[in-house]
Amino acid sequence: MSKMERRKRLICPKCGWVKYENPLPSVAALVRNEKGEILLVKRGVDPGKGKWALPSGFIEIEETPEKACLRELEEETGLRGKTIKLIGVYSQRSKLYRNVLIIGYEIQATGKVSPGSDSLDARFFPIQKLPRIPFSSHRKIIKEASKRSKK
Repeated sequence: MSKMERRKRLICPKCGWVKYENPLPSVAALVRNEKGEILLVKRGVDPGKGKWALPSGFIEIEETPEKACLRELEEETGLRGKTIKLIGVYSQRSKLYRNVLIIGYEIQATGKVSPGSDSLDARFFPIQKLPRIPFSSHRKIIKEASKRSKK
């Protein structure tokens, strides 16, 4: 254990390699239609299988966060998109992954909504009638984007 870090880490005694446990980087897309409704997907995989959430997923090693967000949006909803702006970066505790770092983007999307590989359903909801969203990070992204749109 390093005195500077004050945490225990696995270290190879031969080569000095240190095992760092970092949060998993992921992205979430906030898409609104012309009525201002928010696009949600009913998740087809855990965590949160069967529950509503923003289109989201992990960033692949060769991707930028923006490209990952657009890929996840297309995979889960059939929509193609363009990044409008960064909403924020959030930390989410997870039983499955321990800690996930979520980067939320506002996306302008085109096409017809169609549930994809990791989603059971995908549709737009009025902001006042959103179903329960299990991820606090997704709720924060929606809240932050809603505050900005009222200004």
